[in-house]
Amino acid sequence: MDPSHLSNIPLQIAVITVSTSRTPDEDISGALIKELSKTADIPVPFYRLVPDDIDAIRAALQDALLAANCVIINGGTGITHDDCTIEAVCPLFEKTLDGFGEIFRMFSMEEIGTRVLLSRATAGIIDRRVVFCIPGSTAAVRLAMVKLILPEMCHIVTHANK
Repeated sequence: MDPSHLSNIPLQIAVITVSTSRTPDEDISGALIKELSKTADIPVPFYRLVPDDIDAIRAALQDALLAANCVIINGGTGITHDDCTIEAVCPLFEKTLDGFGEIFRMFSMEEIGTRVLLSRATAGIIDRRVVFCIPGSTAAVRLAMVKLILPEMCHIVTHANK
């Protein structure tokens, strides 16, 4: 893509980990998102760990949207009875980025096979900010960050702000 197509918007990433079983010290996936962001010279001004609870996820998301133009929520995207990240976030999307989930699952298929059917990874735009909802496994986080989010974040944020 022609680089003149991109705006010079300073990027910031907010990280939300959804887990009822982890503590911040045990949050390897959240730490990986922060590490990969910092390696890419993108500040991470916000981090929060919240339980699998729709109200808690939405409250953290509202705070994260005030702190950053890219929010990455990891965890709670599966299909167990307590997974509710998708239910908390998707109704708030003004626009959806269907291709994110489709391509994430395509890449995941190479790593985990048909178990990818259980993934509900998705992304969308809220108030000119991009929000990614990804599984909480470190392999899924690395895949999403390295192959999709970091390479396309500037492009997505540019278009969301036009």
